[in-house]
Amino acid sequence: MIIDLTHPIVHGLPVYPGDAETKLVHDRQLRRDHYNNHLLTINMHAGTHMDGPMHLTDSTTYVYDYPVERFIGQGCLIDAAGERVIDVKPEYEALIPEESIVIVHTGHGRLFGQPGYFDDYPVLTVPFAELLARKRVKIVGLDMPSPDRYPFEVHHCLFANDVLILENLANVERLLGIEAFEITALPLRIRADSSIARVIARVKQP
Repeated sequence: MIIDLTHPIVHGLPVYPGDAETKLVHDRQLRRDHYNNHLLTINMHAGTHMDGPMHLTDSTTYVYDYPVERFIGQGCLIDAAGERVIDVKPEYEALIPEESIVIVHTGHGRLFGQPGYFDDYPVLTVPFAELLARKRVKIVGLDMPSPDRYPFEVHHCLFANDVLILENLANVERLLGIEAFEITALPLRIRADSSIARVIARVKQP
C-alpha cells in the first residue's frame, strides 16, 4: 500500500505569511492555442516541501547537491497528537532507528488551509532535535509549517547536523498503527535552498 503524504499543488495553495502567493494558470488552451499548458509560479516553501540547510544558514549546499538515496529510507512515526511541545521521551531512544526518516504526527495537519494553521502550531524542542541528530536521522517530517518559531533554534540544530526538514505533510494520521513503512521524499532536482517535494510512504507487509 502507498500513502501519499503530499498536499496537491493548486492555484492559491496556502503559503507561510509574507511569502509570495502560489499561481497555477492554464495559460495555453487546446481550442485556442492548439495545445494545453499550465504555468506555475511557486516559492520553494509552499505546500509540502523540504527545507535544506541553506534556508537559514550560510551553507552553500543546494538541494540538488544531495544524492537521491538521501531522500529514501526506513520510516519511523512519532505520535505526538495533542502535544503542544514535542520533547524527548525515554521510549524514543529505542523507537527511532539510526539513519531513518522520522515522521512526527501532531494532528495539526488537519487545519491546513484554515485560519490559524501558520500561527498556532506545536513545536519541537532542541533536546528532541539533538536526539534526531545523534541518531543521524536523514530527514524529519512534520504535519505542520515549522518545527519551531523565531529565533529558529531547532532549525539551526537540525541543519548543523545535516538533518533535512519536511514541512506541511498531509495524511500523516494514516500511518498510525502501521508497523513498518518506507519513506520516499523527492525534492525537485533544483539549484535552490529548499524545494517543493512529493512524499510517499510505502507500507511494508509483515
